[in-house]
Parts: sequence; C-alpha cells; structure tokens
Amino acid sequence: MPIKIPDQLPASDVLRQENIFVMLESRASTQGIRPLKVLILNLMPKKIETETQFLRLLSNSPLQIDIELLRIDDRPSKNTPTEHLNNFYRQFEAVKNRNFDGLIITGAPLGLVQFENVIYWEHLQAIMAWAKEHVTSTLYVCWAAQAGLKLLYDLPKRTLKEKLSGVYHHQIHHCFHPLLRGFDDTFLAPHSRYADFSPQYLQEHTDLDILATSDVAGVYLASTKDKRNVFVTGHPEYDALTLHHEYIRDLGEGMEPSIPVHYYPNDNPDNPPVASWRSHGHLLFSNWLNYCVYQQTPYDLDQFSEENFTKDD
Repeated sequence: MPIKIPDQLPASDVLRQENIFVMLESRASTQGIRPLKVLILNLMPKKIETETQFLRLLSNSPLQIDIELLRIDDRPSKNTPTEHLNNFYRQFEAVKNRNFDGLIITGAPLGLVQFENVIYWEHLQAIMAWAKEHVTSTLYVCWAAQAGLKLLYDLPKRTLKEKLSGVYHHQIHHCFHPLLRGFDDTFLAPHSRYADFSPQYLQEHTDLDILATSDVAGVYLASTKDKRNVFVTGHPEYDALTLHHEYIRDLGEGMEPSIPVHYYPNDNPDNPPVASWRSHGHLLFSNWLNYCVYQQTPYDLDQFSEENFTKDD
C-alpha cells in the first residue's frame, strides 16, 4: 500500500524513480479506507532531503499512510525555499486540536547547544507534551531522542567530547519485542551525534526497554513499556552519502572532523561509501508502524484515550 503525500511534494518524483508506490492526494481522496495519520516534525535544516529520507522508510508498509509535515516555527530557513515551507508544512496551531496515529520528531544539528539555549525549546516541549494526549506513538530520532528523555525523565544533557560519526555494529536485546521482529542478532546503523546514551545510565534512571546497543555507540533503540515513546539515537533514514556530505561540510568549516568509522571502504574518503543499513532501517519503521501504531491506535481517532493502550505486546 502507498504513502499519501501532497501532489507537488518534491519527494514524490524521487520516490517514483525508486519504484516506490506513492499515492497523491487527488487519487487517495477516492478510496474508502482509513489511512494512518502520521505527522513528521522536521527539525533538520535541509528539509526536502530529510522528508524524502523518512518518506522512503515509511513507504515500506502494507498500510496506507497519510503524511503531514510540521515545522517548529515560522523563522526563515537558509536551506529550504520559503515557497516549499508555505506549501507543504503546517504550523502547530493548525494541528493541535487533532489526533494522530504517529508522530516522528527528527534530529537537529544542536548537539553542542544546551536545551535552554535552543531558540524553540519551549515550543518543542509544548509539542511533546501535546503528543501525550493526541498521538498513539511518537518516534524520537537522534537529537530528538535526547530532548524526549529530558522531557519524559528529566535526564540532563550528556555530551561526548568528540562527535560520534560512522556506521556501527549493534546487538539486539529482548529478541521477542515487537520492534525487533525480523532483526538479525547484530545489525549495522549510522550515527552522527554528540549525545551520550549509555546503557547503564538509562537503566539506572529510566524504566525503558533497552532493545539494541553498541559497544561503542551505546544505546541505539529503546522504548517505553507501552510502546508509545520510541527512541532511536542514530539515523536509519540516512542516504548512502549523508555522512559523507556532513564530513565534507565539517572539513569546509575548519572543524577537523574524524573520518566516519566503518563507512568508507578501507576508511579512505576517496572511496565511494556503501550503504549497509537500509534493510534494518526499513524493518525498524515497518515494525514501528505495525506494532506501535496500527496495532495500538483506535479506529476512530476522535475516540483517542489513554485507556486504549496496554503494556502487552
């Protein structure tokens, strides 16, 4: 089944070229089914690139998904045309009285900024608090995961001395957890962050199910018992060249970044990188949509209630 997106969204052409079934609004309006309503709060600067990456992963599902894009505020963007934002993105005021099956909050390039210094921190807190009453399951990605842990568990910001960048091996835990259905015992996933997610720290200070960890990168995947809050500390949505572009950007800004580990063949940036995490990324999003959203959400979103959710798989 397809994802439903606006007719003129740039991602539609990219996804069609990749043979991904995209249903435009004009066609979807004639179908008599109840699609999942998924909201994406896009905090990344290059919004067109990021929305395409997430839509690609959401498309690998038998469910029809109605996507809406949300921006954090109305400040001008340096990396995304104003026309694109005005045409395809909504302000929070336009959706706050509605319920959604799922919410994805993307990462943001704020790894070295304290929460209280993030210009939209209070607004983000308001959206995350709203999600408790209006969203079946929220997926926090990378920086958003640290922000979510601050809001839900009051955990302070924990920052690494050096940026964690590269593709890392992970081991799964709780192998029968629905989010891990179909996962191999070990898998690869990219990271690009300064945040520190130690398994020991999260075990001591939260009641989260820690589902996947790396000896180097720490916790990769964790979930609340009721699966209404899922934390992904890496970037399963990244394209093959995303880490490369970040590395070149940081070099250009004089930051002297380390070469992303286990990314370039022979660790040589002159060699084109090979994506080794696509299958895991698609499976993770399919599992989230199925077990955390579709299996949990009420058929009538107007009947949204905390009583709909259980801690059972």
